[in-house]
Amino acid sequence: MIESPQTAPAPRTPRLPRIVHAAVTVFAGLVMVLSGAWGTLALWYQLPGGTIVRGLGSALWSLLVLGVFALAIVRRSGWPLAIYLVAFAVLLAWWSSIRPSHDRVWADDVARLLGGEVHGNRVTLVNVRDFTWRRDDDYDIRWETRSYDLDRLVSADAILSYWGSRAIAHAMISFGFDDGRHVVFSVEIRKKRGEAFSSIGGFFKQFETVLVAAEENDIVRVRTNVRGEDDYLYPMTLERPTMRRLFLAYVEAANQLAQRPAFYNTVTSNCTTLVYRMARQINPGLPMDIRLLLTGHLQGYLRDHDAIDTREPEDVQRAHARITEKALRVGPDEDFSRAIRAPG
Repeated sequence: MIESPQTAPAPRTPRLPRIVHAAVTVFAGLVMVLSGAWGTLALWYQLPGGTIVRGLGSALWSLLVLGVFALAIVRRSGWPLAIYLVAFAVLLAWWSSIRPSHDRVWADDVARLLGGEVHGNRVTLVNVRDFTWRRDDDYDIRWETRSYDLDRLVSADAILSYWGSRAIAHAMISFGFDDGRHVVFSVEIRKKRGEAFSSIGGFFKQFETVLVAAEENDIVRVRTNVRGEDDYLYPMTLERPTMRRLFLAYVEAANQLAQRPAFYNTVTSNCTTLVYRMARQINPGLPMDIRLLLTGHLQGYLRDHDAIDTREPEDVQRAHARITEKALRVGPDEDFSRAIRAPG
């Protein structure tokens, strides 16, 4: 008997190499875990309702992420991932619906919005803050309308206020006039009444942004004498036309915020990044730098770009810039601005 030749098996399509499959799995898992963690925090900070509702929503989302992740591993299938992508798309749609607002019950010190009118060389600012602070919860409320002649603008000072880590500081710009007056511009979170600052919440639309203009006796003194912060004042080496343009950029930014509320963001829209964007309008070549985020090191950035004096070593300049002790010694009837700039 003649045996018929055996048919050769059809060639198989080669499987994805194991190392590539493992890398894809690890990457997908990492994306799922990170996006799941983001979703948990987003629900915690923004889900309507009290602590119980927000906690329950965050917990349910976490369980969904863990359950889908476990199913994807056990079943070795892509459909659990598809379920997660749909759920995450719904979460993003809800997130994008959250809009900033001016209509909330605000803390007293950010209750009013700054506005400005420019008529030639004269600028009129509405809602300049001039509080008298005794404690963080004990103060006299005063909002003023002030006029400034830009022809009499003679100085701009960078003020850094530290409250914890030496890597992080709150940055403000104080403009001085030849009659001894100063006005400080400060980009801050707009807290609701009873709300406290959270750097994590700043990533999750917890706060709107507010631009405050205030007297130094208010906005600097409350930090040094009431909140126990450590403040440093660096005279800036800006020419008068540049100071004028920066002042007007603040006025324009205040008017824009008054018309269109915006969320504060710990990284992308904080006390220095907004100022950086204004400064870029004046000097387009000004580079982005990590020190604009780690604001405690802003002195070095300003030195590198000749915005402050560089004749002294950095540590010597820093020691001379410290105004905390001077501020603590200023009496209630003394000229605060003059006292913190006095030598010694």
